[in-house]
Amino acid sequence: MMTCLQFEIKHQWNSTPVDHRPINIKLSSDHDNQCVLMEVEGPFFNDPSAPSGMAGKPFPNLWDYEVVEAFFLGEQDRYLEVELCPHGQHLLLQLNGMRNMLKDELSIDFNATIDGDTWHGVAKIPMKYFPPKTTKFNAYAIHGSGDGRIYEALYPTPHGKYKEPDFHRLEYFQEESFKDIITDTPGLWNTR
Repeated sequence: MMTCLQFEIKHQWNSTPVDHRPINIKLSSDHDNQCVLMEVEGPFFNDPSAPSGMAGKPFPNLWDYEVVEAFFLGEQDRYLEVELCPHGQHLLLQLNGMRNMLKDELSIDFNATIDGDTWHGVAKIPMKYFPPKTTKFNAYAIHGSGDGRIYEALYPTPHGKYKEPDFHRLEYFQEESFKDIITDTPGLWNTR
């Protein structure tokens, strides 16, 4: 039986409830344990407009657009950031400590579809991209423009504690049991 973890983003970054149906994220491994399947479904806001890059390809600074992000934290504060856009672009970054990027624009197989006011995306993320001993997780969603920009979090910060969102506050990531989904493999973490 295949293990699947499911999450709903129901709050803004500062614990305020969202005013729309939640964004859903589902994580499972593929049949031969080579990839993690990340499935996203949620409201399509179409704000801001689509990035200029090709669908299915990495796009720099994707966090400036409508996006869902997942962060996978392993030992020694190493983490993988996965960003998926309803228009089909993606961005994957490997970080070694808070905001210390090792690699970016990693390639994945990602397809997204928009149906009215809903979008659905499926990404196949190679196991070798995940940090060793991945045990913590957080997920985010961003949409809107200018003063209407909305930042949402699966595990938000306490209301009133911070003035601005920061998705790299690793202390708010929560323990998850990834043992049946993410297998430790020799990955891309050796930088020497």
